[in-house]
Amino acid sequence: MLPQSPDSRVGADPATGLRASQAAREPRRPKGARRGRSRAPGATRDPMTPGELRASVSLASIFALRMLGLFLILPVFAVHASGMPGGDDATMIGLALGIYGLTQGVLQIPFGIASDRFGRKRVIVVGLLVFAVGSFVAAGAEDLLTTIVGRAVQGAGAISAAVTAFIADSTRDSQRTKAMAMVGGSIGLTFALSLVAAPLLYDAIGMGGIFALTGLLALAAIGVVTLVTPPAPQGEAAADGSRTPLIRIAAEPDLLRLNFGIFTLHAVQMAMFVVLPTWLADRAGLELGDHWKIYLPVVLLSFALMVPPLLRSERTGQVRGLFLASVALLLAVQLALALQPAGLVAFAALLLAFFVGFNILEASLPSLVSRLAPADAKGAALGIYNTTQALGLFFGGVLGGWVQQGWGRAAVFGACAGLMALWLLVAARQRRWPASPRGGEAAA
Repeated sequence: MLPQSPDSRVGADPATGLRASQAAREPRRPKGARRGRSRAPGATRDPMTPGELRASVSLASIFALRMLGLFLILPVFAVHASGMPGGDDATMIGLALGIYGLTQGVLQIPFGIASDRFGRKRVIVVGLLVFAVGSFVAAGAEDLLTTIVGRAVQGAGAISAAVTAFIADSTRDSQRTKAMAMVGGSIGLTFALSLVAAPLLYDAIGMGGIFALTGLLALAAIGVVTLVTPPAPQGEAAADGSRTPLIRIAAEPDLLRLNFGIFTLHAVQMAMFVVLPTWLADRAGLELGDHWKIYLPVVLLSFALMVPPLLRSERTGQVRGLFLASVALLLAVQLALALQPAGLVAFAALLLAFFVGFNILEASLPSLVSRLAPADAKGAALGIYNTTQALGLFFGGVLGGWVQQGWGRAAVFGACAGLMALWLLVAARQRRWPASPRGGEAAA
């Protein structure tokens, strides 16, 4: 079993019988927290400190600015690429969408380790600059191959691990899922905004203009991280001054299960969006410019529906039950989509169910990784996590294009259902889950 972060509220490890330390059960008060009488047992109010809130909001905005640029591409790229030289091959279109994930996957671990050693802010700024360069390369592309090159360079700005580790450094365990939910919420809101703005921007400035805008948004994110985000707290090292070896982090069974989960989640998401834009037009009769009319309300409503169960599960120690239920929900959605329902009502209901489950898992997974990872290697652990996430994006894009090319669109959802079923089996074997803040330990 890996050494845990000093503020980690993790239950007993059935394999070793080890329990969380006293520091884990009573995390130290962060700088800026107000002192006062302790609450009675069962009290649940535990707000963020001003420092935690500022760090979480500013880092969430960095994610949002970068992801807005990526999301602006998704609703229109598959349609646009089909008219480019080389765009008659669905596999190449899937590669153009997924290559970003491949280069992210290659570089997330080095960027995460670098952030542990050289500082979170410095690594984030470098990554955003690389992302901006790739955006401008794609903006000038006149064929699909050049677009793929630009997307690959975009992906080389692999800052997700550094940003997520920065959030973990700046928040207590009791606030970690809230902070990750802020990130998920900001990403979801930018996704909803992109669904409205992408068709309008595509008509106004074209795909090249959208790519150029992504570069400008990355530069704006540099301003946020340098001027708004507070400095990262000093990292903690092991008692003997050594660092946890990377191989121990990579091979820890529960972290492996979580990494497989984020790989599957984003593979399914990307594979779906190889199919959804054209399917909405063909089966639901909704023109590309009107897709936002279904995406926007669905995404916004999904966030309203995901927050109450997410917060309740944290308070009551029922993280495992909500987690497994969300995976099962996504499996059911993929099976239903594979039956090729027709009409907007059925499609909207399935899309709503997908985003509720997706958003819960998107907030829960990085929180769990940061709480199970050693304190001295959160950046490395989250680098591995974000590597598998990025590889999932790559795999999903290629899988979606390849399956659609060979077996049709319905088969893509069948393949996604198979991935979700496998994840459900893997997740059910997870041993360690966060305990309720009221005390006691969550069941494994």
